[in-house]
Amino acid sequence: MSLVARWRLADARHPAAVEQARRRIAEVDDSVRAWVTLVEAEGSGEGPLAGVPVGIKDIVDVAGVPTRCGSRALADAPPAAGDAAVVRLLRAAGAVVVGKTVTTEFAYFDPGPTRNPHDPARTPGGSSSGSAAAVAAGMVPLAVGTQTAGSVVRPASYCGVAALAVARGDLPTAGVNPLAPGLDTLGLFAASVADVAGARAALDGRDAAPEPPAPPRLLTWDGTEVADVSPPMRAAHDAAVAGTRAAGADVGPLGLDLRAAAADHRTIMAAEAAVTVPDLPGHGANLTALVAEGRAVPADALAAARERSAATRSAVLAALERADAVLAPGAPGVAPEGLDSTGDPVLSRPFHVLGLPALAVPGARDAAGLPLGLQLVGHPDREEALLAAGCWLERLLRA
Repeated sequence: MSLVARWRLADARHPAAVEQARRRIAEVDDSVRAWVTLVEAEGSGEGPLAGVPVGIKDIVDVAGVPTRCGSRALADAPPAAGDAAVVRLLRAAGAVVVGKTVTTEFAYFDPGPTRNPHDPARTPGGSSSGSAAAVAAGMVPLAVGTQTAGSVVRPASYCGVAALAVARGDLPTAGVNPLAPGLDTLGLFAASVADVAGARAALDGRDAAPEPPAPPRLLTWDGTEVADVSPPMRAAHDAAVAGTRAAGADVGPLGLDLRAAAADHRTIMAAEAAVTVPDLPGHGANLTALVAEGRAVPADALAAARERSAATRSAVLAALERADAVLAPGAPGVAPEGLDSTGDPVLSRPFHVLGLPALAVPGARDAAGLPLGLQLVGHPDREEALLAAGCWLERLLRA
């Protein structure tokens, strides 16, 4: 039995969808291990997501279910008293919460047990490991994740699914356990960009915007100034640039150096995590190191990082006045082998520190058939244009 399956949102709006999800989980989750807890629940039967099964990352509160944040220290956590704000929005749209998905410890780098459905010997990425893998394995058509560095875009890229990390503040984070509050955002995973767009619109109570009649305007960034991008990923990005141009897109370089933004993201995240992460026994080595690093950040260095990132944000937003999105690699390469690491978020850091929305677009593959996810980064005030560009690009990649 294949561990990879594509479950479209349109095929999940029926009364038997929840039972279908539970059957698929029973069939494949012993191999994928995407779930922490399964719950018995029913939807409202009304709304744009009526009957759609959804998984919720286990740093997001679901009423009556413990939020353990992937930490042994919270193994005995009590049930959450209420739903997180995003869970309330999903339920109001008719979605049915079927369970909590695996997260790395406190949404950082210490991995959980989840495996990549495309190759169980490889990481699914993190920190939204379970959400990405659950969608890639066809266990649910929709899942919620969070991103503080690259925790939505990277696992989506590794698992070959679509995902949107919303702009900072665009979805409420009440009821979400924080890592670095100034950077934490929510994300949605689905099998296609169109499904992500439909789910995102449902949370706002609107219809998904139609795709524009013309190809998008794109800026390109290959990431090589901040990362060792693998030859297959460089080839996939170059092919996408050439393909979009041949299909009529207006394509040009971003033309900005983002090395300082990547470094500033690390400084800000560490400093905020040092204040936010609870002092509990038994933290993993990666989280312990992050907190120690953050405690050592001088106040003037943190202020300088924030000032530089604000200036970089202004420069990128100015560039996006002439384009719909920046086209970039979603990760340095395919999912790394082994389960001791969740991969490197370096290609998300420069954009995420700026508070911009980022969209993982599936479709590219390496010679062995493993996913090579690309990302589009957009203007925070034009999310619909970003999603429309993503639909257009995904169609091109899958052609």
